[in-house]
Amino acid sequence: MDRKILHELARNGRISNVQLAERVGLSPSACLRRVQELERSGIIRGYRVVTDPEKMGRGFVAYVMVGLSSHTKAAQEGFERAMSIAPEVAECHNIAGAFEYLLRVECAGLADYKRFHTEVLGTRSHVNAITSYIVMGSPKDDRAT
Repeated sequence: MDRKILHELARNGRISNVQLAERVGLSPSACLRRVQELERSGIIRGYRVVTDPEKMGRGFVAYVMVGLSSHTKAAQEGFERAMSIAPEVAECHNIAGAFEYLLRVECAGLADYKRFHTEVLGTRSHVNAITSYIVMGSPKDDRAT
């Protein structure tokens, strides 16, 4: 039942409790108790607005692999701090493999991405490798539903 509730909320986080209860086959009071428990337990961490990237001036998307020359805690923390305040960085993941970080970068266009690449990534002292993958289309993106 919780999976049904989560599925419906993932499709529409603004659905009313009455509509949600109807869709999952519960009474409104039982449905509300389950949703509140999912929130209290941390399974539901929050609700968000999904915007149109093009209309927001962020239609250019690149996934960027970043390698660091130093693997110290200080180097990683410094890089993570810099990425957390960079408005172009929608996601920053510390990963295992040939690179230390995977970024999802969103901006208006190639010129803005070049500026980010040069002035943000290019100025970090421990960055020694940058590989960019430009998104040409997204046939599936569950974050945008």
